Amino acid sequence: MKRRHFVLGATAAAVGGAFLMRPGDEGAPHNEYFATLNEELKQHGPMRPSMIIDLDRLDHNIELVQQSMQLAATPKHFRVVAKSIPSADMIGYVMKKAVTDRVMAFHQPFLSQHARQFPRSDILLGKPMPVRAAETFYRKHRGAFDPDRQLQWLIDSPQRMAQYLSLAEAQKLRMQINIELDVGLHRGGVVAGGELAAILDFIRDNPRHLSFSGFMGYDPHVVKVPSLIAARDSLFNQAMTAYAAAVEQTRAGYPQLWNEGKGLTLNTAGSPTYKLHEAETLSNDIAVGSALVKASDFDIDSLNAHVPAAFIATPVLKSQAGVQIPGLDGNSRILSWWDINQRQSYFLYGGYWKARPESPAGLRLNALYGRSTNQELLTGSPATNLNVDDQVFLRPTQSEFVFLQFGDLIAVRGGKIVDTWPVFEQNA
Repeated sequence: MKRRHFVLGATAAAVGGAFLMRPGDEGAPHNEYFATLNEELKQHGPMRPSMIIDLDRLDHNIELVQQSMQLAATPKHFRVVAKSIPSADMIGYVMKKAVTDRVMAFHQPFLSQHARQFPRSDILLGKPMPVRAAETFYRKHRGAFDPDRQLQWLIDSPQRMAQYLSLAEAQKLRMQINIELDVGLHRGGVVAGGELAAILDFIRDNPRHLSFSGFMGYDPHVVKVPSLIAARDSLFNQAMTAYAAAVEQTRAGYPQLWNEGKGLTLNTAGSPTYKLHEAETLSNDIAVGSALVKASDFDIDSLNAHVPAAFIATPVLKSQAGVQIPGLDGNSRILSWWDINQRQSYFLYGGYWKARPESPAGLRLNALYGRSTNQELLTGSPATNLNVDDQVFLRPTQSEFVFLQFGDLIAVRGGKIVDTWPVFEQNA
């Protein structure tokens, strides 16, 4: 073969191969669900970035948790994790729907607001608070909520227990103490042994100011540790063995604390693992929050039956053909030529959230252009079929922080706006 023919043939093959490697069209318009929401928000929404809560989907997820409690081998109570749905109205909706008054709180300002707005609730702290935060709660607290009976402070070390005792003595309080256990997550807490005994000694020796209310053992690692490192069943058994050891140490060594503690709170689980606790007979209090809205970080097999119930909706401010990268300018055309999914640019109202594009299908962030909290750029193919003022929907990766960024939550049912729910204040 002549060299010239060889080169031409090789070039043609290379070009043909390159065309085979070109990205296909990933775009599609809003499906019926999002198209309905789009029209509703365009007509009745605030036309700014908003967090949408789908009540039909939320109800479905609540019912799954209730079913799990009913299937449990021994009675278990559903405790709503407030940080995952940080709105008093939303928490109240879930509590009423799930027929529970139990809440887990993680932030002093939110704790204070919850105590005021839900005076009959039973609150367990989900993480140990600095003693100054506890002092702030008592200093600001007003209303019918009785912390002596309805609030359980979480203690993770003898040192923190000593601090809380000093606060209780100084303010003439009687504080319920729930002890954080390390059941394998290794993020703090105690195991059966000397540190647990030291905390229990404090409680036993100071009955005027301290009472024992139970244990909390959080175990998300059970489903999140890769199976190559450890098997799920093994991790779960280890977690429950650690929990049982703490219970036995308390029951045997501190029978007065155990026997006086009618209705002890033996809390465990979390959204990733709550269903695993249906068969075990040790715990009686199951914490669930994120599973109710199923942000994308919770796309795990243990929550396959749950459905996403929260979406960020934000209007398209500007729509442009192609993509223009500063500095490349006209040369940016090669990007659109090569990739059909970069033939349309949409600048959004806001952006840079802990979220990923959900609808229309095929929208992407552009790494060359960069991120923006003011006007985020998404690119897509012409098939996305968006116009200025249409809504783009993004799915949050988590709920607890992201929910606080949008003002009032917008509750929808059947694709129609039915309510707005203020989120908690950060400085209450």
